[in-house]
Amino acid sequence: MSADPFALDGRVAVVTGGYGVLGGGIAAGLAVANARVAILGRRRDAAEARAEMIRRAGGQAMTLVADVLDPGQLKASADELLRSWDRVDILINAAGGNVARARNDDRPIFDVPMDAFDEVLRLNLHGTVVPSLVFGEIMARQRPARGSIVNISSMAALRAISGVLGYSVAKAGVDNFTRWLAVELARKHGDGLRVNAIAPGFFVSEQNRNVLLTADGSYTARSRTIISQTPMGRFGRPEELLGAVQWLCSDAASFVTGVVIPVDGGFSAFSGV
Repeated sequence: MSADPFALDGRVAVVTGGYGVLGGGIAAGLAVANARVAILGRRRDAAEARAEMIRRAGGQAMTLVADVLDPGQLKASADELLRSWDRVDILINAAGGNVARARNDDRPIFDVPMDAFDEVLRLNLHGTVVPSLVFGEIMARQRPARGSIVNISSMAALRAISGVLGYSVAKAGVDNFTRWLAVELARKHGDGLRVNAIAPGFFVSEQNRNVLLTADGSYTARSRTIISQTPMGRFGRPEELLGAVQWLCSDAASFVTGVVIPVDGGFSAFSGV
């Protein structure tokens, strides 16, 4: 173990969805910890803007354009990454989110189209599984076999949260996949390969802003309910995910695999009483 077990100096990190609110914050934080960061997503302009922001701050970053549901595009991006940086040490599966037409906030669950359910399931579950298998295979073939995969779960995997059936099912699948892949990689490829997840509580992002905030920026009724169930009494800030993520990616967590870490202001611990 290095003198600073939390250091990520020189490690190569791929962040899917690395230009979103949470993924972008994680990508920037890994760069501050001296990792080389590849921003992966479908939107080249958005990915390059985030990469340029990291470079302006003194970090190293590149852009990979791929759909997380397309194995061919992911493999081509992995080849591009290896040509530039020769290895991959970290994968953050931050691509995902809810799909508006899959929600049932204002209608019966029976009226949600099944193709909308399938869409949110694929985005969040398949969008985690496929990159994990593509980049995990590279980690397993490296000598020594080494790497850390961090998935993004949710409070919706732990508690029944109204309005988001498909998203909840997908994130519960992410939890199970995290444990399954952690066991598979450690048993078949050694203790240098680890798979874990964080389960963020409630953070305001572009995807949920209209659900959580009114036009004037005040809390919606849903937000007030969430805050009342969060002992810390507020929403999280994106940078508050970084401590758990950096720990899971670093040598400080070298004996940690198959766990899901809540970063939720106490939401998952509170009984409501």
